[in-house]
Amino acid sequence: QVPLVESGGGSVQAGGSLRLSCAASGVTSADRCMGWFRQPPGKEREGVAGIRTARGREYYADSVKGRFTISRDNATNTAHLQMNSLKPEDTAIYYCDFVRCGTWTAAGYWGQGTQVTVSS
Repeated sequence: QVPLVESGGGSVQAGGSLRLSCAASGVTSADRCMGWFRQPPGKEREGVAGIRTARGREYYADSVKGRFTISRDNATNTAHLQMNSLKPEDTAIYYCDFVRCGTWTAAGYWGQGTQVTVSS
């Protein structure tokens, strides 16, 4: 059973917003760094945002800085990705995973992801 489940994707117009959620089940996420990744159509998966442990220090890919915000709620074992000012190039399947802190090196618990489609 995959311990991470993504949700919250959808279709929006450019400039719109979405909030993705990542629920961890069967594992305690509070002491592990977490990251969001995306895989655009026909391209490789790439790191988007990461967050360290309880202190919540964040890092982002240059392409989303200032538009996306990663957060975590250790009480509910969830992580979120608030995406604002969405662009068509943000269209992708979005995944979450545990990561080596400060990097895009993922543990490999790839779930089904959640589809985000941004139209112009």
